[in-house]
Amino acid sequence: MSIFAEDFKIQILLIPLIMKGKSPKESLTIQTQVVLPNDTNTLGNLFGGQLLQWMDIVASISAHRHCRRVVVTASVNNVSFNMPINHASLVTLEAKVSRAFSTSMEVFIDVWVEDPVSGEKIKANEAIYSFVAVDQNGSPLPVPPLIPETEEEKIRYEGALRRKQLSLILAGKMKPSEATELKALFMEA
Repeated sequence: MSIFAEDFKIQILLIPLIMKGKSPKESLTIQTQVVLPNDTNTLGNLFGGQLLQWMDIVASISAHRHCRRVVVTASVNNVSFNMPINHASLVTLEAKVSRAFSTSMEVFIDVWVEDPVSGEKIKANEAIYSFVAVDQNGSPLPVPPLIPETEEEKIRYEGALRRKQLSLILAGKMKPSEATELKALFMEA
């Protein structure tokens, strides 16, 4: 590795330590959509791909709010389609950064469906996306650390490192033996 590359690596690791941490609520992004006929399949349910697009947009705004940089989607780590969403439903997506790493952020999206007549809200889906902050050349930039506050934020924060390690193993970028957080799940105390 060149001296320049080694110096850049050190800078990337140190900058988040001197950046001011942010809370997840500072990245909160809420978007509400109505499911129109053009958004539905032949059964009258929202296309999964349409929901993925809405989630990508709301999550990217959330990631941007956290780091105030251009962000790109790095991965869709998990999507759970727990129930169909019917035509004319009101769909509210709530996204917050759940953990920040050196140049990347995990964003958790909760999807709520509101009955337009009764106003009852039900959690229908959730997803986890990862974003990387980049400069004008597409090179990664450091992001501020995240400081979870609520119990849910702390649980999602703790789980994010395990999810990241699993993704890196599946992508062939990390050896299973290096995944300390994952190993801790299976080791007896």
